[in-house]
Amino acid sequence: MIKLMGLEKIYRTANGDVPALKGIDLHIERGEIFGIIGLSGAGKSTLIRCINMLERPTAGSVLVDGKELTTMNDAELRDMRKQIGMIFQHFNLLSSATVYDNTAFPLRLAGVPENQIKAKVEPLLNLVGLSDKAGQYPAQLSGGQKQRVGIARALASDPKVLLCDEATSALDPQTTKSILELIRDINRKLSLTVVVITHEMQVIKDICDKVAVISDGVIAEEGSVVDVFTNPQQPITKEFISVLLSNELPIAFRGNAISTFATPGALLLLRLIFIGESADDPALARMIRAVPTVECTMLFGNLDQIHGIPFGRMIVGLSGAQASIDMAIDFLKHQDLKLEVIGYVARRAPEERM
Repeated sequence: MIKLMGLEKIYRTANGDVPALKGIDLHIERGEIFGIIGLSGAGKSTLIRCINMLERPTAGSVLVDGKELTTMNDAELRDMRKQIGMIFQHFNLLSSATVYDNTAFPLRLAGVPENQIKAKVEPLLNLVGLSDKAGQYPAQLSGGQKQRVGIARALASDPKVLLCDEATSALDPQTTKSILELIRDINRKLSLTVVVITHEMQVIKDICDKVAVISDGVIAEEGSVVDVFTNPQQPITKEFISVLLSNELPIAFRGNAISTFATPGALLLLRLIFIGESADDPALARMIRAVPTVECTMLFGNLDQIHGIPFGRMIVGLSGAQASIDMAIDFLKHQDLKLEVIGYVARRAPEERM
């Protein structure tokens, strides 16, 4: 649905050229929700504005639904943008227009007859849950309601693509959740291709099918949300994920030296990751039965879901004879899980944890 090839954007300033995008290649499939995450200044907002050509790339190609946008003139782009809806962080509503009129605004600009506008706007307001707010003004609405108006307005022209530029950053967590559920519902009902720009990994986790991590104008990592969450490769990706999935050791071990060799009083710490059906698999219990001479201590564990796929994480500590520990690790390596050997770490005394 969307193909970006060799996309570059350079801003010319009095102090010299500033490269914002440095050869971006992305392929976003029809009907999926694709997340693009990055820190401030990474280039993510420039990227999304290049997709609808609000920013013209310095070089590269932008194809939407098989059409090359970089070669279009202004009139052709105006017509093409009807297929690309966009919602913004700060809503961009007309303060002097009602909810109904804000939603109808792009249709009136396009010269659509009023009876056709009504036939389009009323179902859209029902879709976003604002049928009873049609006559109210933005000042009378909550932040979540304003964003729902923005979504309805973006859908008024029957777009094939919906671009969301930090659409939930100005909202509280509960409202954010409801807006993300609405975007997911719209994606399913209308078969829209959705591109989500955000700096929040929770947004990616909640609704996206795939994700690209952008850093300093380049794509640092890309893949399905499940793969990226469970097996991040790049430091920037690990940093984002650590906000939701802490990789810190349990507090009783935190701050102590980690050794690759056994030391007196230390446990060998393992991090285990279970994905899908393996989250219900009693692999640890089987390991204990298979190697009864090793002692296993549960130090941390949680179970979450990504797109309905169970995702469990656990830190355990092993102690005993080295031969027993080696047998236990070998057993776990042959199970349906991901295993990381952290190292030998001594437990701190209670008074040292204060």
